[in-house]
Amino acid sequence: MTAQKLAAALQGKLIVSCQAPPGDPMRETTTLVRLAQSAVAGGGAAIRANEPAVVAAIVQAVDLPVIGLWKDGDIGVYITPTVRHALAVAEAGAAVVAADATDRPRPDGSTFAELVEAVHAAGALVMADVSTLEEGVEAARLGADFVSTTLSGYVPGTPKQTGPDLALVAALSAAIDIPVVAEGRVNTPEEAAEALRRGAHSVVVGTAITAPTALTARFVAGIARP
Repeated sequence: MTAQKLAAALQGKLIVSCQAPPGDPMRETTTLVRLAQSAVAGGGAAIRANEPAVVAAIVQAVDLPVIGLWKDGDIGVYITPTVRHALAVAEAGAAVVAADATDRPRPDGSTFAELVEAVHAAGALVMADVSTLEEGVEAARLGADFVSTTLSGYVPGTPKQTGPDLALVAALSAAIDIPVVAEGRVNTPEEAAEALRRGAHSVVVGTAITAPTALTARFVAGIARP
C-alpha cells in the first residue's frame, strides 16, 4: 500500500494499539489477536502491535493495516531500535514499521535514515515515533511516511503530562507535510477528537481501550483516595 493510499484510509480515524507489557496476563498472542479483532468490530481503522510473531498473527486475522514495532528493552532507544528489528517487523507483514526517531544513539550504531531506507526497500512504510518538534521535522526530511508523538513525555527533557501532547501535535502539523499521528496518553474520546482538531491526521489509543490491568489499577487507586 502506498503512503498516499494509507494516509487517505487513516485520515480522521482511530488506530488501536493492541499491546501488553511484560508479565501482564494479556501478553499472549491469541489474546492480542482477539483484542485486534475487537478493535476491528468497534470501527478501528488500523492496529498497532508489538513483536514480529504478534504482528504476523494479527495480519492474518484482520483485514486492516497493521503498524508493527518491536520493543527490545526498556531504556534508551528500544522501539524498533535497529535495522534488524525493523526488517523483521516488515517481514512479518506490517504495512508500516514504527521506530524510535529521536536524536538518541541507536544500539547498533545505525541511523534513522538507514532504517527508513531498509524498510522502504522491503516494501513497507515508516512511522517515526518522536518526542519533539525538531525530531519530527528531521524524521520527515529523512523520508518517514508518518510522524507520531509517541515518545513525548517519555524522553528526558520532554514535558510530563497526564494527557496527550496537543501542543506538539499542533506544532508538527503546522511544520511538516506528512501525516501527524497523535499518540500517548489519549485517555478519552474527547481528547482524541481534540487531537484531530489540533491537526492530527489520526489518533492512536492503547491503554484506554486494550489494557484491563492498567484500567483496573486506575479505578482501584481512585476509590482508595480518602
